[in-house]
Amino acid sequence: MKSARRRSRELATQGLYQWLLSGAPAGEIDAQLRGAQGFDKADQEHLDALLHGVIRENAELSAELAPCLDRPIEQLSPVERAVLLVAAFEFKHHVEIPYRVVINEAVELAKTFGGSDGYKYVNGVLDKLALKLRTTESQAGRTNR
Repeated sequence: MKSARRRSRELATQGLYQWLLSGAPAGEIDAQLRGAQGFDKADQEHLDALLHGVIRENAELSAELAPCLDRPIEQLSPVERAVLLVAAFEFKHHVEIPYRVVINEAVELAKTFGGSDGYKYVNGVLDKLALKLRTTESQAGRTNR
């Protein structure tokens, strides 16, 4: 069974995918997600924070991700981009979620929605981003391995 948080990440990723492709306003995407199957099983507060936060902070989050990428963010698949933006937002604004959990959840999202090897790319990018945004925590994690 999926956790309510995982369901909220899945819905946020789907909403952001739609937003990246259509440019529709956040409110319109939000309204469509509320009709999605499994919406009632999501952590709705976390979903709102992710969806609206990523759309609001897209430029800043993209700038944080840019040095960790091997190409411009606009050239990533919309799925990978949405997953990376969700994870970057969680790194920055949800420090109560361990960085490894953020990475694992992003990898699962990439496996669920993305291409066959997209999850490997997502994992590599987020490892680099964790060093930047969660320096103390990720360095401690590396020395404890």
